[in-house]
Amino acid sequence: MEIPTQAQAGPEVYAPGQTRPGSLDWSTFWISGGFFLLFLVIALIDLKTLSTLIDSAFAWSTHFFGLYWQVLMLLTFASSLYIGFTRIGRVKLGGVTCKPSISTFNWVSMIMCALLAGGGAFWAAAEPLMHFISPPPYFGALAHTDSAAVAALSQSFLHWGFMAWAVLGSLLTVVYMYLHYEKNLPLMPRTLLYPLLGERALKGPIAVLADASAIIAVVAGTIGPVGFLGLQIAFVLHSVWGVPDTITTQAMVILAVTTIYTLSCVIGLGGLRLVSKVHVWLMLGLAAFLFIFGPTLFLSQTYVQGLAQHVTHFFQTALYRDDSKWLNGWTLFYWGWFIGYAPMMAIYVARVSRGRSIREVVGLLSVAAPLITMVWFTLVGGTGIGLELQSPGSVISHGTQPEALLLGVAQAMPLPNLISALFLFLSFFSVVTSAGSMSYTVAMAISTQPGESPTWLRVFWAAGMGLVGATLITLGQGGVSALQSFIVITAVPVSLLILPSVWDAVRIARQMARDQGVI
Repeated sequence: MEIPTQAQAGPEVYAPGQTRPGSLDWSTFWISGGFFLLFLVIALIDLKTLSTLIDSAFAWSTHFFGLYWQVLMLLTFASSLYIGFTRIGRVKLGGVTCKPSISTFNWVSMIMCALLAGGGAFWAAAEPLMHFISPPPYFGALAHTDSAAVAALSQSFLHWGFMAWAVLGSLLTVVYMYLHYEKNLPLMPRTLLYPLLGERALKGPIAVLADASAIIAVVAGTIGPVGFLGLQIAFVLHSVWGVPDTITTQAMVILAVTTIYTLSCVIGLGGLRLVSKVHVWLMLGLAAFLFIFGPTLFLSQTYVQGLAQHVTHFFQTALYRDDSKWLNGWTLFYWGWFIGYAPMMAIYVARVSRGRSIREVVGLLSVAAPLITMVWFTLVGGTGIGLELQSPGSVISHGTQPEALLLGVAQAMPLPNLISALFLFLSFFSVVTSAGSMSYTVAMAISTQPGESPTWLRVFWAAGMGLVGATLITLGQGGVSALQSFIVITAVPVSLLILPSVWDAVRIARQMARDQGVI
């Protein structure tokens, strides 16, 4: 099927100049904003019933869509490699004469920090150590052993590696950038359906459902880290420096992080670029410290062994189905989370990647970023495992909850209080980067005007996410956990939204290759 051109699309298409400046898609705005208001009201009235309903819907989603998500993740990764590393990978995105406006270092930093920040800092220590304590069933390793260490990293590499990164932007970015920059269609989730449905994808219930489900998913997934950051920092401040772990402390942390990411979001790409640079240099400094002063030889060996095991068992672990309880709690939770994030993350990648080639985008998202993430998880989680093997209890004595495990790694290193403080700053700026990027992107997706979204709209989403997160922590971890679990439910419609891109991205890449004389 030929992809319709702007002229064929008719007057309903949002071309530059066709919508008045500052206009919004109000249906999507009220549905997505109203959902979080309703969620908050119900949580405050009866959190237990709400959690029960979400748990039931979560179980239904993973039961009926779990295998589909596993196959979708594999197909997305395979398709991205095809368009990235064949001849069509030389295609320039955003126009053949367009030059990148962001330096390569800043571009890589902005994408990596936005996509990894939401969970990478928090889970880099926790997931490998949790798998080391209770090994994944596929590998059958004994807990607290060298084989469990390799299995723990291998499983973490699956969850945060090639498929996770590929679905967050590789194929969707190609579709967005062609239809937006070359066909003048809106940079909104609904645009992903345009090659399949034509004009029907841009107006009416299908368009609103596509946009609202993608926005609800990404905002739910972003509020979770904002809320958990308050709990995490308050826990560490109390454990290390004796600061009272109270609602007031948690709320002050959320207020501080909300203020900073709101300012970065209001400034726009320049503000997001600044916080990304702070984040990436802090990560690099901590990574170097862990490698030099941690169990260096163990980290080097275990990374190679974990990566080798991951690659050799790639398809078996990607399609593992034997232990449904474990699968739902780990792999399918992650897949639902990443799929739910995918349309909005890809909008952000498309916004900062104009002038890049398909090969550059796919090379970063599907290959380089996963390998860098694996190194980060090895340095943080692998350090904890190595220290625990050398001196049992030195890390997990602080507790086995995610926030406690990160503290355990920091406290087991030289200069423990300084390293604990630096990890707190890293967690803080991780959420600043992620929440700021997503607030900016959500506002851009709701605004139908070309270019920047209205400032008040960015403030609304940025401050709103902080307010919801702060309110939910007054209910304890249950409120934040319920909202974060909801992203898996929203992944059901979102996974249907992104499915056509598996083949549409290939057809679009070939079309651009012909237009640019690449093939």
